[in-house]
Amino acid sequence: MSIAEEIELNTVDAAESRIIEETDAVESRPIEKTDAVVSRIIEKTDDSNEIQPTAEEMSTLERVADRIPIAAWLIVICELCERFAFYGISGLFQNYIEFPPATGNDTQPGALDRGQQTATALTMFFRFFAYLTPIIGAILADQLWGKYKTIVVSCVVYMVGLLVLLFTSIPPAIENGVAFPGLIVAIIILGLGTGGVKSNVSPLMAEQYSRTKPIITVIKGKRQILDPDVTMQSMFNWFYWAINIGALSLILTTNIEKYLSFWLAYLIPTVVFVGAIIVLIIGRNRYVQKAPSGSLLIRATRVTATAIRMRWRMGKQSDRSSLLDYAKVIPSSIDHNELETGTEANNNQFIDDLKKAVRACRVFAFYPLYWICYNQFGTNLVSQAAQMNVGPLPNDILQNIDPLVLVIAIPVFDKLIYPSLRRFKINFSAIARIAAGFLCVSLGMAWSAFVQHLIYTTGPNYTYINKPSSNEQQYNNITVAWQIPAYFFIALSEIFASITGLEYAFTQAPASMKSIVMSLFLFTSAIGSALNLALVPVTVNPKLLWMYAALAIESFVTGIVFFFVFRNDQKVHVEEISTK
Repeated sequence: MSIAEEIELNTVDAAESRIIEETDAVESRPIEKTDAVVSRIIEKTDDSNEIQPTAEEMSTLERVADRIPIAAWLIVICELCERFAFYGISGLFQNYIEFPPATGNDTQPGALDRGQQTATALTMFFRFFAYLTPIIGAILADQLWGKYKTIVVSCVVYMVGLLVLLFTSIPPAIENGVAFPGLIVAIIILGLGTGGVKSNVSPLMAEQYSRTKPIITVIKGKRQILDPDVTMQSMFNWFYWAINIGALSLILTTNIEKYLSFWLAYLIPTVVFVGAIIVLIIGRNRYVQKAPSGSLLIRATRVTATAIRMRWRMGKQSDRSSLLDYAKVIPSSIDHNELETGTEANNNQFIDDLKKAVRACRVFAFYPLYWICYNQFGTNLVSQAAQMNVGPLPNDILQNIDPLVLVIAIPVFDKLIYPSLRRFKINFSAIARIAAGFLCVSLGMAWSAFVQHLIYTTGPNYTYINKPSSNEQQYNNITVAWQIPAYFFIALSEIFASITGLEYAFTQAPASMKSIVMSLFLFTSAIGSALNLALVPVTVNPKLLWMYAALAIESFVTGIVFFFVFRNDQKVHVEEISTK
């Protein structure tokens, strides 16, 4: 029986307290059983019946994904509910903030009447804050509560934010000026809740699968390799698929926003979010959990400060190739007891792990430039749709094209395209996929620039330099269907860049630093949102055309540079796996 099958916990042993044994630990120590952490022992399987592939078999046999544990699927459901709430409310912010309440023949939904620049700025701030707080969530998980409890507490905070947004969006609150400050408070609370969930939910899901080495198996009479890397890629693909199923909440909430009210549109995601809390509680005895072992971010900061200080004191040393090596303690052969040597070895191992994490995070330096383009989805593209003929549809409903494409395309890539590439020995590496993501989002921005050009050359409002009055037609005579290719290219870019970024962050990071590296990946989105705030002054007519064109050029150049800078990283990673 495989480790994955044991994790599924189908017997009465499910209720027993278990501890995860780290086979690669420098030294073992008991983990105390507390009320806060329910630890589970994953008993080692007898590897005598499992055959590991040779180097030749690794290059000739087909690599396939292992069975995904039930506990992992439960966490995927939790993420689906959370993303349903997140996208269901945040996708309405642009209209909620930008436009006034609809009156008379005006069917454009709105509430606060603060204009496009304010709407874009606040929406970007929410995204910035929501992806900055994962750093806090990672520290809480590693230092105090563990991943599971951090997610549960964060969900409670999240629920408070949803309720604040709901109650301050009812008509009396809007009429009495409570809606705008209520929105600000809700954004902050929701950002805190999101951070605790996002930094821990995908690592917790991945930890439910424990196999670390590939093995040979026979499926339908054919010898194949159960590959942990392929399994992890499949898990993250399904994880991201669930995210986009949740994102389809916008189909419902945008129509409720247009034809009923904003408060009812916010109520639906609030109710669905309760499902995330229920799943966490029901599956609490199924999840593989690790006790918190101290904040790695704090420890990493101290190590970095020590390395800088020692480099300054010692000068350049030929035996220390990396800056972080200066924080290492070289063991002395005399006057050293066994405990001190073990402590020093543990510290040096941590520094080596930190170096690997830093190496993985080098790739993330380019991601803010990707997120700048991606963030046009849900903000300026919603406002662009308001300048076009949408017919009976809400102007913000086209956001759903993105998750619809992903829901269809992710299983196709996971079950057809990627396996076919592996079968024909075509190495579509993570670095190549990320670069392809940059090029796809560049096409999306180029198409958006083209659509903006069509809007500006079509009457009756043309470039919108003179804002139409409430009695005049608010949109130009061009169908909103022209926007569809932009959303399609953005969706493809997510498959290549965003999914692969999550996968790369987890697989490249040392076992001790996965939450930190994952949080840093999410932090790149926060940086991208902050950079978007710098673009707010140009999010006005007629400058929008040049903004989209500049973003298209930026992402295209970044994708090319990214590939040539990191094209050898995947080769190094493959060689390390082969030697292991």
